[in-house]
Amino acid sequence: MGSRQQRNANRSSDSRRGFRRYAHMVWRQKRVAAAHVLLLVILLAAALADLYPIDASRLDLSLHLEPPTLSHKEGEFPRLLGTDPLGRDLLARLLQATRLSLYVGVLAVAVACGVGTLLGLLAGFIGGLLDHVVMRIADALLALPFVVLAIAIVAAIGPSFMNIIFVLGLTGWVTFARLVRAEVLRVREMDHVEAARAIGCSQWRLLFVHVWPQVVGLVLVTITLTLGQMIIAEATLSFLGLGIPPPTPTLGGILSNAQTYFFSAWWLVVFPGIFLVVIVLCANLIGDFLRDYLDPRLKL
Repeated sequence: MGSRQQRNANRSSDSRRGFRRYAHMVWRQKRVAAAHVLLLVILLAAALADLYPIDASRLDLSLHLEPPTLSHKEGEFPRLLGTDPLGRDLLARLLQATRLSLYVGVLAVAVACGVGTLLGLLAGFIGGLLDHVVMRIADALLALPFVVLAIAIVAAIGPSFMNIIFVLGLTGWVTFARLVRAEVLRVREMDHVEAARAIGCSQWRLLFVHVWPQVVGLVLVTITLTLGQMIIAEATLSFLGLGIPPPTPTLGGILSNAQTYFFSAWWLVVFPGIFLVVIVLCANLIGDFLRDYLDPRLKL
């Protein structure tokens, strides 16, 4: 019992030291620190979108294309980012759309990561026919641009929340599979894996105890970098009318509806674009930082 408590205490101490080291390294790089703060603010704002005092679906044609303003009628909340052609508050709709984009992005990455990582692990470690089949399927999917393939599948099965997640996960697993397979091929030849194989460890123990811990860092970095790609892909599908159907607000859908008002109502284009750029840029900056942070060969 004492030994178990000691191990738990050691893990807790290691976790605290790891967190302090991570926070210290983030603070040393101002752009990365800003990316963490901005992404956290966006996540909190999107999570609390329902608390915003203006209903995102409320129509008021008397407020048709109102520009951003801090002034407001008594008893009403100011339209901080203006309104759309139907008088709906743009900030309220952007908060709802951002939350939906993050939902889709996270769930799509989860599907892509689960499928791609498992296939990459097995293909790289087992090899043979399985490796050949998985890589040929991956090559076939890579022959078509990511967005074109997603558009083709959505057009065939129809747009909906679950279909978008399925399509993005189905088309996004290739990145995980190829990267994980390449890393497994490198790790399985390392000395400690050969030593474990020599003393009679089973294949599954070799894979999940000795190989997987060496691969998990690469998977975490790929998750972060792929999140931005998934959010952009969902926005692209919504912009083309193949995303989540109205009246659910999406960043791509808001931008698509704003095309007609590009010169007469600039806020309908600028603010959704800023939201989209900031989310993707923050995710990519954090992914780049994690890549260096988890690489023992680099010193930040």
